[in-house]
Amino acid sequence: MMDCTILIVDDEVQVTKNLQIDLEKFLPRCKIITSNYGYSALNRVYCEKINLVVTDIAMPDMNGYELYTRIKEYDATIAVIMITGFGYDPNHILVKTKQSGEVDIFYKPFKTEDMAKLIENKLEDSL
Repeated sequence: MMDCTILIVDDEVQVTKNLQIDLEKFLPRCKIITSNYGYSALNRVYCEKINLVVTDIAMPDMNGYELYTRIKEYDATIAVIMITGFGYDPNHILVKTKQSGEVDIFYKPFKTEDMAKLIENKLEDSL
């Protein structure tokens, strides 16, 4: 595994903290950073060298689809993985996201080990 920076975005602070701690165990050579708002996450993407973003879909200030779209417009090489904890999708965010490009979606709860394996694969493809 190569050195990299992964940004975790979720409006639930405990989710980002727990995922950060768990991913650091599986991906010790990666720097894991977090954000609890879509706009602050986007700012970090603009200002820092981010290799991969793990984002929740349902967030109050900017949904995961919008964040995904803006990241890809800025730098198409940044890999994005989405996480979601809901089954009902009134705005069809999951459908829009899948139609707009290659994106992986994890449904909460998920095994961090499975996500870490996917992250490794994504990073190997992009670095």
